[in-house]
Amino acid sequence: MTLDRGVIAVFAKRPESGRVKTRMSPPLTPEQAAQLYACLLDDALEATSVAARQHGLEAVLAACPPEACGELAGRCPPVFRVVAQRGVDLAARMEHAVAEAAAGGARRILLRGSDSPTLDSAVIGEALEALDRFDLVVCPDRDGGYSLIGLKEPVHGLFSHPMSTGRVLDDTLANAARAALTAHTLAPRFDLDSIGDLRWLAEARREPAPPPCPRTLTFLDEYDIWRLVPSGLRASVPSPLAEAGQKR
Repeated sequence: MTLDRGVIAVFAKRPESGRVKTRMSPPLTPEQAAQLYACLLDDALEATSVAARQHGLEAVLAACPPEACGELAGRCPPVFRVVAQRGVDLAARMEHAVAEAAAGGARRILLRGSDSPTLDSAVIGEALEALDRFDLVVCPDRDGGYSLIGLKEPVHGLFSHPMSTGRVLDDTLANAARAALTAHTLAPRFDLDSIGDLRWLAEARREPAPPPCPRTLTFLDEYDIWRLVPSGLRASVPSPLAEAGQKR
């Protein structure tokens, strides 16, 4: 496969109880949180495989921890190549993934998370188009981070800032500006990091085109996880479970 069009790498963890979606537990049990993450991951892999075929990208799964490569490879559609994440922290692992893709000849390099249920092929296409005109493209999250970032080449120090804060996007863009990069920001999406974030997914579910996360929605419906959304947030969002029943 030619890499002229690019690479998209999904950053993923082993869906292990007590290691993933910890901010959702409680109210979820650690086991439920791991199940939810597994659904999010499988949906992200499927959506990314569709995007890779449509846009001529090489699909890569970057696995954490490295010894989970075999296990995570078993979850992937055949289009994926699985590699281990390398580095002492997330910033170093992202920088390594960009450098590795560039060394392999990729001229457009996209990194995405595994817990962004509405990040679909259309968004990935927008990011690729933006890289025809800009050095860097990001798809922001509502929490101050981003679910996708794209580059044409490695930029040393771009990710040299604290991660998992409400300033990740701002800090990344500030580093980009210091490196004299031109940057483009896509319309914001969201990650599912806390129970309250489910309100954004409920909202997305009411759109004419359903979000590309059928496994996640089925899990949330079957275990009625929606009822755990704090009442102050839930009051402004009609019941997605009831709406799903009307559409079936």
